[in-house]
Amino acid sequence: MENTKKIAIPSILLILLWTYTGFDKIIHWESSRKAFHNQTFPPELAEVLAYAVPITELLIALLLLFSMTRWWGYLSSILLLTVFTTYVGLIWVGAFPRVPCNCAGILESMGWEAHFWMNLGLIGVAVWGLHLGDREKRLKVN
Repeated sequence: MENTKKIAIPSILLILLWTYTGFDKIIHWESSRKAFHNQTFPPELAEVLAYAVPITELLIALLLLFSMTRWWGYLSSILLLTVFTTYVGLIWVGAFPRVPCNCAGILESMGWEAHFWMNLGLIGVAVWGLHLGDREKRLKVN
């Protein structure tokens, strides 16, 4: 029973993250779309990402809801957070000629450094969840 609670903590945290960020982009669609177009990539890619990112975030939240797909949800979280963290890190160190706008929602008030460290922490949460899930599977087999 206690192990189940441990497994629930990382998945709940990530479900809250992906649900919040995905719905925030949908609810504030125009400003979210403009923010994607203000990034440093081509307009065509920005348009695709404006649709793909919130859908992907919500799909990851769904994967994390069910025990059969949770492993994929953790893996997807690690992948997407790694992409986001790399991008934020590049912005933070000044790799781009101009600084695009910050993320929407509560993350908007964060600086790039804080956003970078928060993302690293969330990657840690996803790795923790992956580890706990693997451990639970090994215990069930034994």
